[in-house]
Amino acid sequence: MRRPRLYFSFRSPYSWMAVGQLRRSIPDLFERLDLYPYWDPDPQTEQVLRDHGAELCYQQMSKAKHLYVLGDTKRMAARLGLTMAWPVDIEPWWEVPHLGWLAARRTGQGERCYDALVAARWGQGANICDPEVFRRVVAGAGLNAAELGSASADAEIRAEGVRCLVAAYEDDVFGVPYLLLGRQRFWGLDRVRPFLEEFHAAGGPIAGEPAEVLAGIPAGIPVGAYDRDTAGGCG
Repeated sequence: MRRPRLYFSFRSPYSWMAVGQLRRSIPDLFERLDLYPYWDPDPQTEQVLRDHGAELCYQQMSKAKHLYVLGDTKRMAARLGLTMAWPVDIEPWWEVPHLGWLAARRTGQGERCYDALVAARWGQGANICDPEVFRRVVAGAGLNAAELGSASADAEIRAEGVRCLVAAYEDDVFGVPYLLLGRQRFWGLDRVRPFLEEFHAAGGPIAGEPAEVLAGIPAGIPVGAYDRDTAGGCG
């Protein structure tokens, strides 16, 4: 059986919260699971995806849905004890953070890069899709800003990014966070707890005993309670 997979996005607050909850139970998450970035591609990436016979099941949110997500994520952040600053995305270029993260992972710095980007985006409301902001954020984390900031112009990194999105298409991913464990699939923040229960039952290495593992993770949540977007989640 292949290793568990986690599809995540820097765009999605639910993805950010889910990764945080997962790491409480699996501190070495970035080593134990295969992480795949998932994002709304730019025209260049989109064309290559088409050439591979792939596409993303993604639809932009309506105004009503966006307003709901604003309120819902504020409520969830408070429930999880998180401080959140909602960023304003104006014509975002999602290749910048996602391809930059792939470049960081190649040098063994994927987790440090991830932490720096989510802290800037969700903790400070920073526009991490702005190349200058991105470089400043990763430089502050002690990473090579010039190298990571030029990832979107690197043909090999671009190709790796396409492979991630093609994998998402083949795995029928329609939103994030999205977890795969064997044949089982778990979509959304409200599926973190069931995933951890199955992961633990399958013998996955988790910190603590079952009761400790799931402490603080919302239980008894109605289906779809925290992700009411269309295909693509809010990411």
